[in-house]
Amino acid sequence: MNQQDMTARIAAGKGFIAALDQSGGSTPKALRAYGVADDEWNGEDEMFARIHEMRCRIIRSPEFSGDRIVGAILFEKTMDGAVDGTPVPHALTAKGVVPFLKIDKGLEEEDRGVQLMKPMPGLEALLGRARALGVYGTKERSVINAADREGIAAVVAQQFEVGKRVLSHGLMPILEPEYSIKAPDRIEGERMLLSEILAHLDALPEGQQVMLKLSLPVAPNAYKALVDHPAVLKVVALSGGYARDEACAELARNEGMIASFSRALLDGLHAAMSEAEFDAALGEAIDAIHCASTEKTVS
Repeated sequence: MNQQDMTARIAAGKGFIAALDQSGGSTPKALRAYGVADDEWNGEDEMFARIHEMRCRIIRSPEFSGDRIVGAILFEKTMDGAVDGTPVPHALTAKGVVPFLKIDKGLEEEDRGVQLMKPMPGLEALLGRARALGVYGTKERSVINAADREGIAAVVAQQFEVGKRVLSHGLMPILEPEYSIKAPDRIEGERMLLSEILAHLDALPEGQQVMLKLSLPVAPNAYKALVDHPAVLKVVALSGGYARDEACAELARNEGMIASFSRALLDGLHAAMSEAEFDAALGEAIDAIHCASTEKTVS
């Protein structure tokens, strides 16, 4: 797939984006859920080697294909790795799956109800390397914990600032200002978030597009104005801590949004499974998430 093909694939949205980008802080938890205990690896290199084995098993599975999955988000070490000797981005595009790269370096301490992204030293070099490896786009995450107008404005401004750097390298940015589903003021805060994002979208040069990755909103279709905005290629949803069934039910209520799930995709997969058992469990998860992404329940 060339860049134009990948843009068309994402725009059509006939599937979902698999989030395979667990990083240092979330990897041990993901491994435990997969049945790999902390004492089965020693040090960061072994930890990442074990999570890479899991990701390769997922990508290698016949259930993981472009029929239902339009994209996959990778951690940097995964992008640099290989599946059976083939560079991971190439292994994905061979299956019709568009590769993205997680570029943020984690979160700052909370201030004004939000957590901004930490500085990203070496970002320009990373973006150049990603482009050379055939990666289509990037993803960057910050977190909103409270309906603080000033904090939300700062998050959105930072997201678009980094997004413009990504665009300058010919890559498609996924901007992810995650609103915590545990926040008690989400309805009010999601209105603030929508307003801030729309202002920045309206200021983009004509013809320029970004993607958005957002928490599933309290009110169905609360982000429909973003789905319909000409500066947005696609709006994708994170599961945000919901179990798969609940995340899929919420997603199905939001027209035009597709999934970009991580934990909701990996739940039920286990290192001790036979290949047949693993493929069956993965296929069940993919079917459910694909259905919620493409078949909506709202009238």
